[in-house]
Amino acid sequence: MRRSIILAAVLAAALLLAACAPGPNVSENTKDADGTTAGFFRGLWHGFISPVTFVISVFSRNVRFYEVHNNGAWYNFGFVLGAGLFLSGGILGRKKKCR
Repeated sequence: MRRSIILAAVLAAALLLAACAPGPNVSENTKDADGTTAGFFRGLWHGFISPVTFVISVFSRNVRFYEVHNNGAWYNFGFVLGAGLFLSGGILGRKKKCR
């Protein structure tokens, strides 16, 4: 009985988390107003400046946190890598020195 309750809770949590996943980006692989599509290096830059961009985007309608006119997986990879470099997180994080 207890296993079935735990299994039901895990399945419910998985369903809830899956329901929160974003849908497809319809602007992917389309050019913006300047005729460009953001790639890996622009994603790297956007990820690196993402903390500052997030704060500005809260107060401004002209600044967005994420470029929707991108080339897909390479932009996303650059964005996550850039954010990780700025925030010193994940596998690139600093290790604490033992004293």
